[in-house]
Parts: sequence; structure tokens; C-alpha cells
Amino acid sequence: MNEILLMAHVMFGVGCILSTVWVFVDTLNARVANLMRIRRMSVAAAVFMWCAFLAGGYWYVVFYPADKAIILKGPWPFAHNYFMETKEHLVIMLLLLVTYLPIATANNLAANPAARRLVLWVAALIPLLGLMIEGHGAVIAMGVKAGLLAQPH
Repeated sequence: MNEILLMAHVMFGVGCILSTVWVFVDTLNARVANLMRIRRMSVAAAVFMWCAFLAGGYWYVVFYPADKAIILKGPWPFAHNYFMETKEHLVIMLLLLVTYLPIATANNLAANPAARRLVLWVAALIPLLGLMIEGHGAVIAMGVKAGLLAQPH
């Protein structure tokens, strides 16, 4: 269960990133014909991110304390002290942006260049933050592995 939940967390995060890249590309070519698709994909990005947050939050509360202890006793305590702590704060910004994206895409992006620019900025920031967070998660996972390998057998 632990691993499945963690994989779901990552896969929902990847779904958010891919959906937002789709929104970005479609917004570059915003026309009346693709406005509904832009709106649907922005909602999909928000749903994926909230699912990732819920899966990750549950995992963090239930399973992470054991991993945290391993990390802090191992050779990579910075995996928790810096990367997990930073990840927690970045996720809040990401949740705000991805929740705002469907609101921003409700404008007529084909006719409103200012609204289109806003959506492009938001849709560009989400994958960048998402990839940073994915990288932080990889360092945290390596911190657990390093801690397990450092334990006496």
C-alpha cells in the first residue's frame, strides 16, 4: 500500500505537469475552437494536483515519519532538513497556481491578449514548480536509501 500510494502521488503530479503544458501550448494558439479544451485541461490539471496533494499528504502523515527517522540518522539529513521542508512550501504555491488556472482560463483567451498572457505565465510556472518538486522528491527518496545503506547489518 505504501509504494502504491507514493506512485499514485507521483503519477498525479506528472498528470498535472502534462495537462498544464497542454494548456500552455493550446493557449499559444488560442482560438474560439480550442477555448473549451483549454478550460477542460486546466480543470484536469487542478484535479490531478489536488489528487497528488491528497495522496502525498496521507502518505506524509501515515508513512513518512519512519522514513524521516531513517533520513535524519543517515548520511543525508539534508534530504529532510532542506528538501522536504522546501517541498512542503513549494507545494502550497503550486496548489494556489493550479487552482487559479481554471479561473484564468474562463476568460475569452482568443480575444483578450492580456488574459492570454496571464494564462501563459501561470501555465509556465506550474510545470517549472512541479519539476522542481519532483526533483526534491527524488532527493528525499535517495536520502532514505542512503540511510538504509548506512545502517549496520
